[in-house]
Amino acid sequence: MAKLGLALALTLLTLFSSSSYVESRIRHYKFRVVRKNMTRLCASKPTIVVNGKFPGPTLYAREDDTVIVRVVNHVTDNVTIHWHGVRQLRTGWADGPAYITQCPIQTGQSYVYNFTLTGQRGTLLWHAHINWQRATVHGAIVILPRLGIPYPFPKPDKEEIIILGEWWKADVESVINTAMQAGLPPNVSDAHTINGLPGPSPNCSSSGYTFHVETGKTYLLRIVSAAVNEELFFKIAGHRLTVVEVDASYTKPFTTDTIFIGPGQTTTALLTADQPIGKYVIAISPFMDTIVATDNQVATGSLRYSGAAPLSGAGATVAVPARNATPITTAFEDGLRCLNSPEYPAAVPGGTDHSLLLAIGVGMNPCASCVNGTRLVADVNNVSFVMPATALLQAHYYNVSGVYTADFPAAPVTPWNYTGVAAPANMGTATGTRVYRVGYNSSVQIVVQGTAVIAPESHPMHLHGFNFYVVGKGIGNYDAVNDPKRFNLVDPVERNTISVPTGGWTAIRFRADNPGMWFLHCHLEVHTTWGLKMAILVENGKGPNESILPPPRDLPKC
Repeated sequence: MAKLGLALALTLLTLFSSSSYVESRIRHYKFRVVRKNMTRLCASKPTIVVNGKFPGPTLYAREDDTVIVRVVNHVTDNVTIHWHGVRQLRTGWADGPAYITQCPIQTGQSYVYNFTLTGQRGTLLWHAHINWQRATVHGAIVILPRLGIPYPFPKPDKEEIIILGEWWKADVESVINTAMQAGLPPNVSDAHTINGLPGPSPNCSSSGYTFHVETGKTYLLRIVSAAVNEELFFKIAGHRLTVVEVDASYTKPFTTDTIFIGPGQTTTALLTADQPIGKYVIAISPFMDTIVATDNQVATGSLRYSGAAPLSGAGATVAVPARNATPITTAFEDGLRCLNSPEYPAAVPGGTDHSLLLAIGVGMNPCASCVNGTRLVADVNNVSFVMPATALLQAHYYNVSGVYTADFPAAPVTPWNYTGVAAPANMGTATGTRVYRVGYNSSVQIVVQGTAVIAPESHPMHLHGFNFYVVGKGIGNYDAVNDPKRFNLVDPVERNTISVPTGGWTAIRFRADNPGMWFLHCHLEVHTTWGLKMAILVENGKGPNESILPPPRDLPKC
């Protein structure tokens, strides 16, 4: 009965989101991008959403299914959708970042995203990938195992999707545009949200998200961070969580009372309703262990047991971590390990064909019209990425010259003490549309090195088109001689987005078995806007099965 119920729910949810269903191996969805008045914090504003919902519809499928999503743009803004964490094997045209793999979908136009979920199962997310639209244009992706394949952990009684986000009372595009004109950081959000709801907040007594549970049952929580600019802590009063998967990759079970999650990351955890019947607070709060401003409002919801008094108060409270609780973030990330089992082995490259050191951070460039005569920028290896007018993948596929150069430096041209107290004499950056080229199936190691220019900061870095293994991390400057001796090449966690620690570094490895043009960027939207991004060009291999597919006929034009 449980399997029948799950299959029925999957079918109904697919029908609900798409209004069409073909067969078990193909999932059809239709996303209508519209503008709708939304009310939060006791104030309303026109908001861009999908199918009239915030968050948007959940995309359900199984491993190896083909997913077809027709996106229709009914707003005056350009639109794209990114299927965050989906490998997109040979289907880079469906990846979604504007001007990297496609030109945007213009007003009144549509585009069909067509991709297959190869070798992935778990929780991911989809979101807009142009300007700051992903603040409200986002939703969950649930990839169930193939029929007959069980989870590698105790089967839950039920599943629940929990999407974390941020909310501005003002129009988000106005927020970033005003900041860019002034050369200053943008205003922080006015609230955090749990499934689109901030819960009670100062001067507004709106209700929040409620999660209903039954005593003795176990729930699989699919926690998604669609936050824009902040890494978050997630806690439920009186309950512990057992993490079993992150970024659609299974993990060794890891039990904790606090989950640390950055924008673009997902964490799937088991929760057993084993506490006295009552109401328990769910809380999310920001993490920031440096001087950068954050939205310090704590968003709350509630976990309510069946049988709890209907008019009970706020419920059992929870102590949120301090904003700068670095030991909690470190303990959480250190506890994550991939399964490395016969069914789910760890394919960690033992050697490397390409070894990159990417120094990331914030700088300042001259700006005569800005408030202080300077503009805040961000960079990778001192290059602030300039978005082209033609999508990079199109330029590569059709061999169009003048759009980009394939000369991105594999390391800073002029090394310095990256995490030292003294700032470099020149805090300016170069600009350019430069990519780094690798051969098909080559093994790649990237050490992402945080810097202390302006201020050190934690950076959630996301790589499109690949999962990678997090083989090492540390505080201070990376030591290319001694640090690799401590790398974990046995059971490192497998992710698509990883937090680079404040004033430190993270080392990742992956095999470049996916031809195309793949974006690598900080998933703090403000840093992406400022230029902390680059692209990796993976060449075709031998024959059609190792080459990117031809572009679809409806690929949007610039």
